[in-house]
Amino acid sequence: MPSTMQDEPLSLATLLRYATTVHADATVRTWTGSASRVLTYRELGAQAARLAHALTALGIERGDRVATFMWNNNEHLIAYCAVPAMGAVLHTLNIRLFPEQITYVANHAADKVVIVDGSLVPVLAQVLPTLRTVRHVIVANGDAAALHAPDGVAVHELDTLLAEFPPVLDFPVLDERSAAAMCYTSGTTGDPKGVVYSHRSNWLHSMHACTADGMGIRAGDRVLAVVPMFHANAWGLPYAALMVGASLVMPDRFLQPSPLLELMAAERPSFAAAVPTVWNGVLAAVDASPRDLGHLRAVVVGGSAVPAQLMRAFEDRHGVRIIQAWGMTETSPLGCVAWPPPEIEGEAAYAYRVTQGRFPAPVQARLIGNDGAELPRDGRTVGELEVRGPWITASYYSPDADTIGSDAFRDGWLRTGDIGTITADGYLTLVDRAKDIIKSGGEWISSVELENAIMAHPDVVEAAVFGVPDEKWDERPVVAAALRTGAEVDAGALRAFLADKVAKWQLPERWTFVPEVPKTSVGKFDKKVLRARYAADQLDIVAPDSGATQMSSGAGHDD
Repeated sequence: MPSTMQDEPLSLATLLRYATTVHADATVRTWTGSASRVLTYRELGAQAARLAHALTALGIERGDRVATFMWNNNEHLIAYCAVPAMGAVLHTLNIRLFPEQITYVANHAADKVVIVDGSLVPVLAQVLPTLRTVRHVIVANGDAAALHAPDGVAVHELDTLLAEFPPVLDFPVLDERSAAAMCYTSGTTGDPKGVVYSHRSNWLHSMHACTADGMGIRAGDRVLAVVPMFHANAWGLPYAALMVGASLVMPDRFLQPSPLLELMAAERPSFAAAVPTVWNGVLAAVDASPRDLGHLRAVVVGGSAVPAQLMRAFEDRHGVRIIQAWGMTETSPLGCVAWPPPEIEGEAAYAYRVTQGRFPAPVQARLIGNDGAELPRDGRTVGELEVRGPWITASYYSPDADTIGSDAFRDGWLRTGDIGTITADGYLTLVDRAKDIIKSGGEWISSVELENAIMAHPDVVEAAVFGVPDEKWDERPVVAAALRTGAEVDAGALRAFLADKVAKWQLPERWTFVPEVPKTSVGKFDKKVLRARYAADQLDIVAPDSGATQMSSGAGHDD
């Protein structure tokens, strides 16, 4: 029996039309280092219409890929709106990838146009001659004449181009299951893999982000999007803000703790989102130079596990609530958010807040053992996490319809590569990545658990734990720690600090002290780099009983 409901497609064109009329006075504000450039949603709609006209004039048709090579700013949001609404596909290029990876993903996606920030023109210029399908480059916030493009590539200046076209456009009716945007994984192992989001998946994901048990974004919020717009659609923040009429605050290229604090003082966002390494830096800066953060009602942190002491420090010293979330590029990215049950308050709530969170109704999850059998959801049994749902990818993009990354999927489920437990009431706790968990003497050691325990020490800013071969135990953990400026601590003291926090056989014998733990392009600890440096004997390894004292002012191998 069919329903009587109207079949209205969930397209981003509909979302744009709604946001720029009903919430026309909401704003997107881009920081310049001293003030903000302000664009109302009404103006956003007009500029998006102009850009859609311009791209059509350049030969862009439905399904064609339009890349961005940009910071989080007004112009990037215009592209976020215009490209999917006209039926083309937005491809956000990760500006922090290695040049050969940028070449790979742009060619793999067959990008026809690249919109680039003027400050990033020198970076794009290095790889532009290798981009086989790009025919147009549009320069925003910069001088188009500064880019010397190869033959066959036309260069345009954004404002000049937009001025040629009218600000009104009736966007086409789109199939909600058609491609709206694509993002590539960060490529820490092998080539980056493409994930293609549909209009429907973006719409449903945005609805969840705006629920109280999602990220709780609401009208009247000022949402500070520190997480890059090239990383999983900035965790869905731009489209969620458009959906409820929240204003957006964009940091552009001003991403260090001091300018972020200046931005927050000027714009007073009520909600913010970024990876833990960003908030570690912000905490150190605000502890050193106290200022009011009372305008922040919530901060969502994801990308890697959030240390409990980071949550406690922000809440106890600055009144800011840190909320942990889990997700991946492949999950759009929200998988779950760690809101405790409403009846649990105070100290007891931390048992839930330090988990990765509770799965919402649209995201199904299961744990699989080494034998391929499903494991119980009892909060104790450990297995590999698999998920599926309306905003979870079912495959990786391949222009040749081959089986790229097929081992990442099983019977319609995404194999996340994360190892953890799930409770009966749906809370996920991740123990480690499958590739990072350490098997020592037949027992498992969680690198995440060790890292969080070490970072609870007041003199440790960052700590990454990785496994290395060991003749006796198969594998043993190595700790790479970065200390606070001016702090002095040795490996023996840190090992003693761990003694009552983990099992004795898990205590690391190998330590190295670095100025900073190397990061991936999206701010996660890059253990692949640490393993390579260890194998090449490029890390200064000390034993806890060696008596060697390491200072935070430059000890260890220079990153």
